Amino acid sequence: MFEIIFVLVFFLVIGMFIATAVRGIAEWTSNNNSPRLTTPAEIVSKRAHTSRHYHNHNGHHHTTHTTTYYVTFQVESGDRMELKMTGREYGMLAEGDTGMLSFQGTRYLGFERVKSS
Repeated sequence: MFEIIFVLVFFLVIGMFIATAVRGIAEWTSNNNSPRLTTPAEIVSKRAHTSRHYHNHNGHHHTTHTTTYYVTFQVESGDRMELKMTGREYGMLAEGDTGMLSFQGTRYLGFERVKSS
């Protein structure tokens, strides 16, 4: 009985890794096939998601943290899109900023603030 459960769990874990890889490759391909667009936009919200990972290696315990940064932009049509970016880019943006958003599919390429007079 243990052997059957072990094999099922093993294949379930392998299947999850394969599904994650396929999803990542599909998103990467979709982004590469999308046009690079630049459009006026406003930053309407920002959020950061921090995940904690516990590791145990030969009796040594340690924890790592990973933070993923997201900014929601609203374009002229009223549509909103949330794009993932680096912490450095995230830190340079503020809610209410307006400017020109550049993106390709779901890939953030940049945001150039429009200077108000």
